[in-house]
Amino acid sequence: MSEDPLKTLSDMASDAHARIQAAHQHINPVVEVRRGMRDAGIPADVMTIDCLRTRRRITLILHDGQPGLLLYQFITIEDEVGDEFRQMPLSDVDVAMLVEWIQDYFG
Repeated sequence: MSEDPLKTLSDMASDAHARIQAAHQHINPVVEVRRGMRDAGIPADVMTIDCLRTRRRITLILHDGQPGLLLYQFITIEDEVGDEFRQMPLSDVDVAMLVEWIQDYFG
């Protein structure tokens, strides 16, 4: 049985968060899993990674209708959610990639 994709993504984000905090004190990412889309009847899990200092956000979405894909976008906290999402196979995502995204976008 395959592991829950949200748990897999959460574990990777947790590891990335720890690595960022150890290496970059000025970046203090806030990782949050949001239930809003499910609560609104949309079959998707959402995770946000925010940088309060730069007001930037990385939004990660796992949509039930697109299993095995990660939808993502780089926006600002004020924008909440944009129209354009990029996508990639979830199997291509790893902790190093998340660390790189956080360093590059929040740094």
